[in-house]
Amino acid sequence: MPTLPELFADLPEPFRDAYDPAAPWALLGEPLDAVLAALPSSAIAIATSPDSHLVGDRIAIGKGTRIAPGVVIEGPVWIGENVSFRPGAYVRAGCWIGDGVTVGANSEIKHSILFPGAAAPHLNYVGDSILGARVNLGAGTVLSNFRHDGGQIDLRLDDGGKLPSGRRKLGAVLGDRVATGCNSVLHPGVVVGRETQIYPGVMLRSGIYPARSLVKLIQNQQVDPRRV
Repeated sequence: MPTLPELFADLPEPFRDAYDPAAPWALLGEPLDAVLAALPSSAIAIATSPDSHLVGDRIAIGKGTRIAPGVVIEGPVWIGENVSFRPGAYVRAGCWIGDGVTVGANSEIKHSILFPGAAAPHLNYVGDSILGARVNLGAGTVLSNFRHDGGQIDLRLDDGGKLPSGRRKLGAVLGDRVATGCNSVLHPGVVVGRETQIYPGVMLRSGIYPARSLVKLIQNQQVDPRRV
């Protein structure tokens, strides 16, 4: 069994006892389902606007959270305190969103766990993923979660082997303070160690990436004179 990189300094209380460092994505299964199933029908601690839309049952929203016009939030969902939802954000059913998270304009979150302070602030797709504390996604970052053939998602290993995830839908597991550059795309089944930076435009293949690294895209550019 390969050793995964250091990911999280701490875990939110609902997930601490269920965490398996050898398979962090397992939190997206029964542990997340159990947390959401235990929510009351409604526990909304803020005033909501008719310009935003709360759909379904078991929606919990903490104090200080701000929901802009045009936001759609589907239950079941747990949302902490002082979360910011900017115009056009879409949170699909089955999410856990920690304190101080930012879900930005026209960003979509689907069946994911966002640790406190994480940010998906501009035109992001976060599918079946875990974002560690203070992760920041650059504008246009996509965390893809599904293979075209619908098969199980395996993580590629450096020796050519594969680490089975046991899941047909799995995006990325990003450790604390990972940052992605604009228009980067992470293929299904990516684990990135904490404090790693991913440069703009990178297409990151399924696999395991070490902590405190730089992931760069090396391009060869050519500039030629125009022909009239």
